[in-house]
Amino acid sequence: MRVFFIIMLLCSYFNLFLHNFIPKIEWGMKILGAAYMLYLAFKMLSSSKNNGQNKETDKNNRFITGMLLQFVNPKAILYGITVVATFVMPYHSSNASLILYSFFLGLVGFFSTFSWSMFGSVFQKFLSRHRSGFNLVMALLLVYSAISIFW
Repeated sequence: MRVFFIIMLLCSYFNLFLHNFIPKIEWGMKILGAAYMLYLAFKMLSSSKNNGQNKETDKNNRFITGMLLQFVNPKAILYGITVVATFVMPYHSSNASLILYSFFLGLVGFFSTFSWSMFGSVFQKFLSRHRSGFNLVMALLLVYSAISIFW
């Protein structure tokens, strides 16, 4: 939870920087976001059936690697930037409110990730049987989302 709090705090201050110094960045961010979604859709369609999991990997090493990868997780960063820009920055910009909202968003993100993991564990068997259909539906939804950014 501390890692996600730090990410939300960094996103809050990054948003403050963008709001004050670079107000015309929205168009470029739309293009980058849509391009990234199309890339993810392509990767999802072209993924192999092998998960590539190595069972001999040290669990502690996987945890530390996963924790460090959160700092470059585009979903977490976009979550922080979008929520702060949409719901916090128009109303609050003091340091105390940014820290308080960053803590709250970190808590929400933690519980969201936890519930996502729990549902993933429950539906893992079903999704492994229907992997290609699931990947197709998810790729089409990503393409739809990328297109809808410009509508």
